[in-house]
Amino acid sequence: MPAFNNPAHPLQAVLRVLLPLRCLVCGDRGHDDLDLCRACLADLPWSGRACLRCALPLPDTALIVCSSCREEAPPQAATHASLLYLPPVDQLLVRFKFHQDLAAGRLLVQLMLRAAPPWSCPPLAPVPLHNRRLRQRGYNQAAELCRLLPMPVWHGLCRRRHTAPQSERSAEQRRENLFDAFDVRGPVPARLTVVDDVMTTGSTVMEIAETLRLAGADEVRVWVCARVP
Repeated sequence: MPAFNNPAHPLQAVLRVLLPLRCLVCGDRGHDDLDLCRACLADLPWSGRACLRCALPLPDTALIVCSSCREEAPPQAATHASLLYLPPVDQLLVRFKFHQDLAAGRLLVQLMLRAAPPWSCPPLAPVPLHNRRLRQRGYNQAAELCRLLPMPVWHGLCRRRHTAPQSERSAEQRRENLFDAFDVRGPVPARLTVVDDVMTTGSTVMEIAETLRLAGADEVRVWVCARVP
């Protein structure tokens, strides 16, 4: 991580005096070096106990894999969600993804690092956007998350097809929509961690994991900011 982004850096202390942290949710004073107040920080929906393979919340039992993943294992070896896609995380992600609110993105990265995966992350691979969608939106939110995370990033994934938006499609329609949508450029690292902002049904990351494995990756893991419960 660049020294200037380190909260202990002297210039950060100066900035906190000149530009006090403000909660991006309610507007109160920030807390614990975050643009989030004490109350909103306490109310965050952290992921908690979840399926090792797909990150869906699990009941408080000895199980570590959900019934769906036991019946049909996904192509990724593991999935970790730092948070659940519930208020106020859902609003922050919408602001970051669709309204170019980079301050919200920076806060989300800080929260991801507070609830990082239990494994050491190999090179991060952001979920790519098609060039047409990238021109419309102005930036790739997954790539922006990776840029802010203090880990090496591999940019060999690309989107070969411009697919329709996933938001209003069923799980089966999402899988069909994404079939053969991704490609790989150049040599593939043996182990990667695919990064995305939100995981809903998992269709996107599963298609990417399958593409990477077919291209030669030995192990693909997934880290998302938030998981739809």
